[in-house]
Amino acid sequence: MTLPTPIWIVLGTLALTACAAAPDRYVIPAPQIADQQRIAFRSVEIRKISLPAYAASDEIAQQGADGRVISDGGLLWADTPERAVALELSRHLSRLTGARVASEPWPFETFADARLELRFESLIAGEDGQFRTNGQYFVAVENGRERSGLFSLAVPFDPTGGPQAIAAARGQIILDLARYLAANGLR
Repeated sequence: MTLPTPIWIVLGTLALTACAAAPDRYVIPAPQIADQQRIAFRSVEIRKISLPAYAASDEIAQQGADGRVISDGGLLWADTPERAVALELSRHLSRLTGARVASEPWPFETFADARLELRFESLIAGEDGQFRTNGQYFVAVENGRERSGLFSLAVPFDPTGGPQAIAAARGQIILDLARYLAANGLR
């Protein structure tokens, strides 16, 4: 036989829950794009984005000087990282190239000329003021030359600028990655 929970425990739990602050969420600002880049395709599907576990988490992570990945459950990305990176890349590649670019699932009746897949090995802000990413990209083309390559990029940020500085650096590094892919993978 179970005893009823005393009312003071229920009220105390409700009070603690009500006092707990919601975590802060940070949006990635969209950097300005003024340049144009020609690519070999009229349409590109961003098929899959694969992030490491810490980068796929909603928590904003940083890498310490000793290599440890540190995060705070009170600082979160405003969108799920894999979805956000795919949408950012779609937007940037579309603006840079003028091509029809969309993330999976492909929303059009006719198939894309090329499919792009990215496998990130890292995507993280360092306590040293560098936001780094590296990994591999794959371009699948039905009737043409398929290709793959490696990428390794870094952008500086002010480590005293807090989560806003990290978010701005992540936005910039995804734009730099879009430029890199347009120049190297989609030509």
